[in-house]
Amino acid sequence: MTQFRALRGPALSFRGDPFIDPPSEALVHDSDAILLMEEGRIAAFGPAEALLRRLPPGVPLETFPSGMMMPGFIDSHVHFAQLGITGACGHGLLEWLEHFTFPEERKFADEAYAQRVARLFLDELARQGTTTAAVYGTVHAASVDALFSEAQTAGLRIIAGKTMMDRNAPEGLLDTAQSSYDECRALIERWHGKGRLGYAVTPRFVATSTPEQMEVARVLREEFPGCWLQSHLSETTAEVNWVRQLFPRCIDYVDVLETHGLLGPRAIYGHGIHLTHRERMRLASTDSAIAHCPTSNLFLGSGLFDLASAKSIAGGIRVGLATDVGAGTSLSMLRTMGAAYEVARLRGANLAPAQALWLATGGGAQSLGLDMTIGNLRRGMDADIVVVDTSPVAWLDWRCRQARDAHDWLGALMTAADDRVVHAVYAAGKRVK
Repeated sequence: MTQFRALRGPALSFRGDPFIDPPSEALVHDSDAILLMEEGRIAAFGPAEALLRRLPPGVPLETFPSGMMMPGFIDSHVHFAQLGITGACGHGLLEWLEHFTFPEERKFADEAYAQRVARLFLDELARQGTTTAAVYGTVHAASVDALFSEAQTAGLRIIAGKTMMDRNAPEGLLDTAQSSYDECRALIERWHGKGRLGYAVTPRFVATSTPEQMEVARVLREEFPGCWLQSHLSETTAEVNWVRQLFPRCIDYVDVLETHGLLGPRAIYGHGIHLTHRERMRLASTDSAIAHCPTSNLFLGSGLFDLASAKSIAGGIRVGLATDVGAGTSLSMLRTMGAAYEVARLRGANLAPAQALWLATGGGAQSLGLDMTIGNLRRGMDADIVVVDTSPVAWLDWRCRQARDAHDWLGALMTAADDRVVHAVYAAGKRVK
């Protein structure tokens, strides 16, 4: 028997991309909406006055008169194995990897430890309203097994892969081109497409993968075209210079990726701060995506991502928003939206609140090639919904009640909110908070 469930309350959704259409037109505010869920998908969405008459008899109706329904958040780049080093201060990227990341990731050879952290990580995602995430495991295949097995219970959409590193990393965290191929293939066959799970081929970055291992990544993508590819790109100037030394025959960092067949749809690269115009053009023309990680970039002092250039270049680059924990300072996409605004202002640009929300929803879906499935409140999409209610935070609630319109309300929310405002979260129609 078909199972229906309905939610009622104010809602924010999109009728267009606010980086293409005026943000005031792209963002839609319904003061009283109904969202009907059927077997994990959105069966109907629109003004309550019109939909009330069409609800199936006896359908359970949950109301949120002081809340705001919006699409579930999408985190485009995050390291679950770095949860334990969040806030480890005092170093730039390469030294931070050496002093904090690598020692922590060695612990994930212990399957029980990986399972505990995976459970904690997924609980926190749900608590923050994140219903989809592109996640890095460690070099240990068991870390990905732990994450996927816990994700099945959590009900979130998780795209993840084992980190591939066969050089320039410490003992205990190195694999080989062959072992990468064997382990990734086994993980793909075990998990990819199982429920809401997807596999991402995951070379950490080109400095830690030999050309032979990058060839393995290309082959895996060719053999399993439904998989994703995720890696890092141009995070710091020191990294860019290192890559230039390792690959002197390539024009630039993006050319290294293209030479090894690692650009294209469903390829998403974290950071992309220090890109040339040519590199942006190649990313746009190949439908490759960037995960913008503002809190991480600020914490490590890596630089300020030029979002305006990424979106204004011919064709525009697909960009999603990302927490990048543990260099990132919070798994909250609301806090990350606020940081993205601050980074834009530091670059002398602006980021409208509607654009910030888009990066955390529809833009994230675009970056993952899933914009027909998640990222908005539309009929046929997965019923991934977050309900925000500011009433638990008295001063923020007072501020939001003074808002001139939905854009002003959203600006206040992304500047000052924390997890207390995330009232309810639904993943594929199942309430997970």
